[in-house]
Amino acid sequence: MVDNNKGSKFPFTFIIKIILLGMTIAFFFNTVTEDELTWWYQGVRGFYFFLVPSIIVSIIRFVIISFYNVRHAKKAVRGNFVLGINRVTAMLNAVFVIIALMIAFGIKPIEFLTSLTIVAMAIAVLFRDYITNMLSGLFIMFSEQLSVGDRIKVGDQKGRIVDITFANIELQNDEDDIVMIPNNLVFTNPMVNLSAHRSNLFAVKFELPLAINVSVDELERDIRDTLRNHPNLASNNELDLEVIEIGKDFVRYKIELYAVSSSNKLHKSIENEILKYILSFKHRQTKSSGL
Repeated sequence: MVDNNKGSKFPFTFIIKIILLGMTIAFFFNTVTEDELTWWYQGVRGFYFFLVPSIIVSIIRFVIISFYNVRHAKKAVRGNFVLGINRVTAMLNAVFVIIALMIAFGIKPIEFLTSLTIVAMAIAVLFRDYITNMLSGLFIMFSEQLSVGDRIKVGDQKGRIVDITFANIELQNDEDDIVMIPNNLVFTNPMVNLSAHRSNLFAVKFELPLAINVSVDELERDIRDTLRNHPNLASNNELDLEVIEIGKDFVRYKIELYAVSSSNKLHKSIENEILKYILSFKHRQTKSSGL
């Protein structure tokens, strides 16, 4: 399920745009014909041609997202519809800014674009990969195949999606590195969505100093005793502590557990409890070892 920011937020930006629009309209009512040739009049005129379509797009965005949230209020929703709407809105606002700047400098946008038809075709050819990436990104945002927070595998890369942009998908792998996956690769390479069916399984990773004299079996036994009869863990858990990396002065461990539900919030809560216990265990071992 994707958090679509259903909580209400005060629309400061929208209110500011309305106020600025009112000020520009009042400005036009208080100007004379001679002022229309001045540079500052053209600047305000360009600003006006940015505000009007931007406000209209903001209203349309609000209506669409509100309708979407009401329609899906009582069921789990996959996909990134709201993310896609926000990205498209940002892209349209960027276009409005460019048009406003043209008007402010006395350039007629339609005539300018008509005169650049051949150049535009050349640009389209040069930036073909980026354009196809952007279209692929839009398709991903408005589809239900992928969602921010999903764990996916694309080619040799595997990790959790932290963001989807027009250019790429940002993955956080098991080493906490951020990997950029071009959107096109999702459609041209085998892709596995490991979170398509939400799982109660989750993993907890932590590190302990190599100097702490404790065996894996002892640590595993202590953690198992701590988590025994935990109300939010499934009864069929077979707690296996796995050593995933041994560094110069640390050992990295991983535990996989089954919770009673697939709630990410619940998983984070249990993970926090375990990490607090590990921190306490580390302090006890450090004190007893005289380190």
